[in-house]
Amino acid sequence: MSDIGMRDMLAAGVHFGHQARYWNPKMAPYIYGVRNKVHIIHLERTAHAMRVALEEVRRLAANNKKVMFVGTKRSAQRVIREQAERVDMPYVDRRWLGGMLTNFKTIRKSIGRLKDLEEQDSNGTLDLLTKKEALQKRRLMRKLQASLGGIKEASGLPDALFVVDVNYEKIAVSEANKLGIPVIAVVDSNSDPDGVDWVIPGNDDAIRAVRLYVTAVADAVEQGRVEGTGEVSEDDFVEVDSSPQSEDPADTEDSDDVEPTAPDSEE
Repeated sequence: MSDIGMRDMLAAGVHFGHQARYWNPKMAPYIYGVRNKVHIIHLERTAHAMRVALEEVRRLAANNKKVMFVGTKRSAQRVIREQAERVDMPYVDRRWLGGMLTNFKTIRKSIGRLKDLEEQDSNGTLDLLTKKEALQKRRLMRKLQASLGGIKEASGLPDALFVVDVNYEKIAVSEANKLGIPVIAVVDSNSDPDGVDWVIPGNDDAIRAVRLYVTAVADAVEQGRVEGTGEVSEDDFVEVDSSPQSEDPADTEDSDDVEPTAPDSEE
């Protein structure tokens, strides 16, 4: 699982909220103060919230659950798609279609239509149509790919949503709430944390900050799957010295004289 420190968050600009006049008072517990009329988010609380949220993601993945990645704003689209595909999770990176969760039966029919068009395109069936008909079908296919490509292989509803910017994705959050699907979300100083089960307070606009959150969640999915399958990655192997250990007390007498190294202070 990603080890995100205070320096990482500072470098990514996680602490920068919105202008103080636009704040949501419900975010008060996560606000450190105001600087140049901009709210500064309390990074110690963000770090704690991240650990808790990532642990939940890891637990879900370990139990073979599906976490849908949602981020349709420009600063989130690319990383949402890249990281969700990396860990084989469903995602929405373009436009959230109303009813994507609450009317999944209809969405599933549209997915079937998309797969049918893709099959026709790959096997040459579309080439047998008139140029106009083929063009219309390919346009529809591209439109469906943009909206549904990230959930094309979904067999059912997700077990949780990971959302970047709850203001921008309020319909997704609302649908998840109606169905009792837990929500893990990045919530900025101008947003309402109600309806979010695991709040990650932080900047939801800066590309570096968004990449930090999304990559960390994807890493947690990866780690959870390793734990769930019992597989061990190369990074988990530790070289052990197999040489016999001396039991001579003289070898350990001076151990108490060694001063512990102080940990690096975090900003």
